[in-house]
Amino acid sequence: MRWWRAPIKVNLTLRVIGRRPDGLHLMKSLVAFGEPCDWLGFEPGRALELEVEGPTAAHSGPAEKNLVLKAAEALSSELPNFKLGHFRLIKRLPAAAGVGGGSADAAAAFRALAYANELELNDHRVRSAALAVGADVPVCLFARACVVEGIGEEVGPPLSLPSVYAVLVNPGVAIATRDVFEVLKANPTSPLEPDYSAAAPARTNSPSMRALAEDRNDLETPAVKLAPIVTGLLDRLAQLPAARFSRMTGSGATCFAAFADCREAEHARIVMANEHPHWWVEATRLR
Repeated sequence: MRWWRAPIKVNLTLRVIGRRPDGLHLMKSLVAFGEPCDWLGFEPGRALELEVEGPTAAHSGPAEKNLVLKAAEALSSELPNFKLGHFRLIKRLPAAAGVGGGSADAAAAFRALAYANELELNDHRVRSAALAVGADVPVCLFARACVVEGIGEEVGPPLSLPSVYAVLVNPGVAIATRDVFEVLKANPTSPLEPDYSAAAPARTNSPSMRALAEDRNDLETPAVKLAPIVTGLLDRLAQLPAARFSRMTGSGATCFAAFADCREAEHARIVMANEHPHWWVEATRLR
């Protein structure tokens, strides 16, 4: 069995810039990836099978609805004589947490299946199937920092980020992405217009880090209406020594504080883990 990483996705910035006629929101997001990950094993065989285990497996939903299976079904429907097989998923990332866990798992499945079937990831059938499975899946295929636009189908070229380290914290609250967008639909005007008036000053002299600190995630406001704990978490992260800024990633409730040094991020991880021993807390470099 060959193993594939499914790394965590972090939205450093996320702007909602409009809506399509079909109601789907258009976004522009700077996306990066970190070291925390799920692991997906794959062994080619005749039957499509999936077993799920690991510390967060109980919160990932029924196996038959897992995006790994949806990825396999979507790609095999486009190709004759397609090799499927047995998947073994080790879940370590929190579910419904804004970190792209399910999308990363699906992307790992696409990488495994492409390798087994001698396909390039840039093959139009792979990219089409990835978008059909989920809006975050295309950017997770290559798991490199880039700008994503549209509904997720416009994945920009790889970017070289400045040294950004983060402590990521999930308070054990699941937020369904569809619920966040329902709240956003009910308040359609405010998120679409940039407003830096309430932004906290960036505690950094780095122009690149300052630019990140002065941006935002437009899904924070609707997420807070569903999970008020996000507000307190963001405030606590912003108070950590040496934190440059704090922000929610994706549709939440995972939030992060950004640092310029790995030692600062690790110290922050220890502090937050001691304060909340039952929360999911990790430190990582974002790339």
